[in-house]
Amino acid sequence: MGKIIPIISVIVITVLAGLFFYDSGSVDKELLNRTFSVDAVYLDSEGVVEISFVDNTQKTDNIILEVLGLQPSFQKTYSGSSFTERIPFIPPDKYGWEIHPVIILAENQDLGLIEIKTEIHEENEPEKPVIFSKQ
Repeated sequence: MGKIIPIISVIVITVLAGLFFYDSGSVDKELLNRTFSVDAVYLDSEGVVEISFVDNTQKTDNIILEVLGLQPSFQKTYSGSSFTERIPFIPPDKYGWEIHPVIILAENQDLGLIEIKTEIHEENEPEKPVIFSKQ
């Protein structure tokens, strides 16, 4: 009995991971990249992170922005198809910007609920990749 539970746990986790990757892969990345513009840039001279979101189709009604890794975590809700938010920010230490992922949940009339993830970058660096998943 003691060996069956770990085996079942591994099988369940594997199946759930497979479903997640299958569902994420079914999202049309090109369509989402054309529809949504997202950026998160650290403005060193002002000590803020500027996060911007635009739905080029203007069909997003509700947006939730969350920046993880802050104490306390930052979360804000917007109505409409775009926002720009400036958050006071101290640059990260040795762990880098990766410990502060930016997550946006966008409720689009045509596409449904879309989760968008990106990372903060410095002004002189290129934009970080944007990852989309359909909820």
